[in-house]
Amino acid sequence: MGEFERSKIRRLKRKMRTRSKVFGNSERPRLSVTRTNKHVYAQIIDDLKECTLVQASTLDKELRSKIKGKTLKERSKEVGLYLAERCKKKKIDKIAFDKGRFYYHGCIKNLADGAREGGLKF
Repeated sequence: MGEFERSKIRRLKRKMRTRSKVFGNSERPRLSVTRTNKHVYAQIIDDLKECTLVQASTLDKELRSKIKGKTLKERSKEVGLYLAERCKKKKIDKIAFDKGRFYYHGCIKNLADGAREGGLKF
């Protein structure tokens, strides 16, 4: 088994360890975060109904003008603020944070801080 396979297995274990502890329902939906080298994606998910309630990413047309020329960390904070704004419209204020396979650092932390600033409670 090569190094790539080992790192892939470690990532999957980290994801499953986090995911096994976090569950979203209609009272407290789950905020799932995904990151790539260029973009950040966030979804509010109700696991009982198996549906996405709210989503936001750096690719949203409303955010493009705000985030142009910023670093990924700055853009992720704007995504968190924008997600919190959209959650207020749907009357969602409490969430469970699911960082997935990513460490709570950098972009993921900034997105969470932006969501908290916007009024979401973890």
